Amino acid sequence: MITGDGYGRYNIWEHSATVKALYARRCRLESEEMTCHAQAAELLMAHVREGETLLDAGCGSGYFFHSLRARAIDLDYLGVDAAPSLVGIGQEVLPAHGLRADRLRVMRIEDLNGSVDHAVCINVLSNIDNYHRPLERLLNVARKSVIMRESCAEEASYAYVKDRFLDPGVDLKVHVNTYALGELTEFIRSYGYDVEVVRDRRAGDGPELVIDYPHYWKFLVCLKNRG
Repeated sequence: MITGDGYGRYNIWEHSATVKALYARRCRLESEEMTCHAQAAELLMAHVREGETLLDAGCGSGYFFHSLRARAIDLDYLGVDAAPSLVGIGQEVLPAHGLRADRLRVMRIEDLNGSVDHAVCINVLSNIDNYHRPLERLLNVARKSVIMRESCAEEASYAYVKDRFLDPGVDLKVHVNTYALGELTEFIRSYGYDVEVVRDRRAGDGPELVIDYPHYWKFLVCLKNRG
């Protein structure tokens, strides 16, 4: 017998009570702001105008909204994520902080269509099979800028490894990819963007272990060129 629930069954983000509890604390402002969210918000500030639209792709529970609000960055925020339980946390908690529940939606990045002024994508594309299709969607829907943080190095490396930090009894694997920076930036430029590579404030120039695997974080500030 075949069923159609495989995506959720194999989605690691649906199988960690620890992650769900952490995301709920972040939504309730009970945890310190993520350094990468602070840096993303500050990078965004230079390129936005009041009332423009922002897509947070792979938003988790949407707590990047707090980083915008703390800096009085007045944008029409929309967050999408493929994990219903994580989106549900934000829909329950964030209305008390000024974000309507309908501004968080269950959606894969690959399914995006339409347009927004700006998009952010933080710590997402390095943990899926490859970046081409989802990043193409982001570059196509954004009219002005895409700001992303991913694991990048001179040479690419791809791994599909067991996530040892999931709930007891859950045996699932996750992609841990580092993308070749030159290839990634050339791909972005081919969609009509200028790209600036920015040093990650948290990890610096070295690796950061995430689920015990090295990630080489860099920010990419991608601005739609007008030529």
